[in-house]
Amino acid sequence: MNFVLIGVNHRTAPVEVREQFAISEARLPEAVKELASYPGIEEGMIVSTCNRVELLARTVNGTADMDGFLRKFYGFDPQPYRQYLYEYHEREAVQHVFRVASSLDSMVVGEPQILGQVKEAYATARAVGAVNSQLDALMSRAFAVAKRVRNETAVATSAVSVASVAVDLAKKIFGNLQGKSVYLVGAGKMCELAARHLLAHGAKQIYVANRTYERAVALAAKFNGEAIPFEQLYETVSRADIVISSTGAPHAIFRKEHGERFLSKRRNRPMFFIDIAVPRDIDPEMNKLDGIFVYDIDDLQQVVTSHVADRRVEADHAESIVQLEVDKFQARLQTLDVVPTIVSLQEHLETVRQAEIDRVRGRLGSLSPEQELAVEALTRGIINKIMHTPITTLKTAARESSEATTVIDLVRKLFGLRDAKSAAEREETVASGKPGARN
Repeated sequence: MNFVLIGVNHRTAPVEVREQFAISEARLPEAVKELASYPGIEEGMIVSTCNRVELLARTVNGTADMDGFLRKFYGFDPQPYRQYLYEYHEREAVQHVFRVASSLDSMVVGEPQILGQVKEAYATARAVGAVNSQLDALMSRAFAVAKRVRNETAVATSAVSVASVAVDLAKKIFGNLQGKSVYLVGAGKMCELAARHLLAHGAKQIYVANRTYERAVALAAKFNGEAIPFEQLYETVSRADIVISSTGAPHAIFRKEHGERFLSKRRNRPMFFIDIAVPRDIDPEMNKLDGIFVYDIDDLQQVVTSHVADRRVEADHAESIVQLEVDKFQARLQTLDVVPTIVSLQEHLETVRQAEIDRVRGRLGSLSPEQELAVEALTRGIINKIMHTPITTLKTAARESSEATTVIDLVRKLFGLRDAKSAAEREETVASGKPGARN
């Protein structure tokens, strides 16, 4: 398993660090293509959300200069951020992917959004040709594990999302949301989810502004709200008591001077801003204004704490499922590692058998059909007995990660087999029908 994963998330880095590594939806295909084509990397994908940025790759020999890629892609030295970065290899990388897909590594354990975000990241990587064999198998299994965790545990029961936690904060600020007006800046899934929660808790009016006006219209229509052209954002935001912003802009779109203008229009009636974007949409300086309250994605962590204890037992059960699935996936990949050697051994001994029959056929004279079958059965039986011990040993070694590589190398040397990669390439040649393929 030559997997490596490097990233930052809400547990290891504050939002001001995470926003340095955030990759916009528009740039994600380009980033994934660069990752998959970087020296030493065979396959790759990237997950970039408000709470995490993770680069997952299958390397040529288990190592790759991931810091070098970060330096090249982001244009800055990642070393000053090393304390915030985590890096996993092999089994630990698989375990982390399974935990993320199963929402066990989320700010809100059990929240459903992360699985969809991982699936979108996977689809983007497939679309640009950055995913094929082993990474494809890993992600397919990760989605199956997430489904199993959701079906076999109650970890997602009454699960809250980042958006619903934001609503909880708004209720603490205003007491209740009855009659409050809400302004959504951005028309993505997070904002839609927030709108549903806000209306369910008494919000009266929904305004939606988005750079693509048609998307704002579509989202506003779902809630009998009003779509606002993005160019009118600063003239209209002051209508709202609560502003939830998630645009994906590379810099803050609300600054202190904007807040002063909003308060003036509202005659100092308070405004509540929830910034669920990374990079942040709202300059923290706005929080210094009397009458404006700004909460970013990290501030939501305080509300999350109250939800964790209720699902701890179920989360422990889910963690056990993940461990079992990691073991199964590792065993499956190790078994696949020995397949080319087994196939190569079978082909080699079959070639020897046929060559020996051809060599002595002239001395055997004319054989009846029954005699031909007898020679065939005799020689095949000998070959099968010769193959039995090495094949059994290879399959046993596949279940012992510490022995697999050593046994594979030994069998290949003893029988003079070609390199395992060559065997795999031969199979690909046969499947593609290229010149030189076996018939």
